[in-house]
Amino acid sequence: MSTHDTPATGDASAELERLLAIMARLRDPQGGCPWDLEQNFATIAPYTIEEAYEVADAIDRGDLDDLCDELGDLLLQVVFHARMAEEQGAFAFAQVARAISDKMQRRHPHVFADVSVDDADGVMRNWDAIKRAERAAKGERDTSALAGISRGLPEWQRAVKLQSRAAKVGFDWPGPLPVLDKAAEELQELREEFERGDIAGNKARLQEELGDLLFVCANLARHADIDLGAALRGANHKFERRFRSMEAQAEAQGDALAALDLDAKEALWQHAKATEKA
Repeated sequence: MSTHDTPATGDASAELERLLAIMARLRDPQGGCPWDLEQNFATIAPYTIEEAYEVADAIDRGDLDDLCDELGDLLLQVVFHARMAEEQGAFAFAQVARAISDKMQRRHPHVFADVSVDDADGVMRNWDAIKRAERAAKGERDTSALAGISRGLPEWQRAVKLQSRAAKVGFDWPGPLPVLDKAAEELQELREEFERGDIAGNKARLQEELGDLLFVCANLARHADIDLGAALRGANHKFERRFRSMEAQAEAQGDALAALDLDAKEALWQHAKATEKA
């Protein structure tokens, strides 16, 4: 049974006020936490990103108890940033909450106003149009279809967003098979660079060709309507699971995995794969 309160219990406003008070106390120059007092936006940003990924991991594992904890950790990041901004006189948590509430109402006129949409695609078209209007109102002059895509995103995620935006104006492959052909072409070009032999002296070309291949893979995931991050997480989990199985097999045989030769390691890997499939 979950250790957390049921959804029907607890006062959200009171708990949020408590969290804000805790953060204020931690950041109090008179008796606060030395570590918290040393932090700034730049030092906290990596933790914010990490907590977002841990939320995604809990969702991927279907662990709702852990998801509750991870969402709390992520909320703490928002509160932390807002507190530092308040100390500088820039904005406070209430302004953060007000801004997102205003934005959600503004970008959902089919719910909060009299705009009509037929389906989810219509919602997204409206959303994009409203975002463009917001950027124009701020005086942004970039009218490209690619405008507004954050450079702070993980590069794989930014690749998918760039491709999706381009597709909205008709610059796209007609389906996944031509993308597979392009992936094969890019893989061959990468192979040719490796075959030159001078890996240390050819890093720039290798990086470029590898980047092209990864960009095409991102496009392939988009055409398959697959979350590229989820696909990579799955591959990471699978590798970790099988590698740990190899370690366990080696230990059961009285060996250290590192001491085995490559053929023996490969045999353990194949056994781990076969065991999973069985």
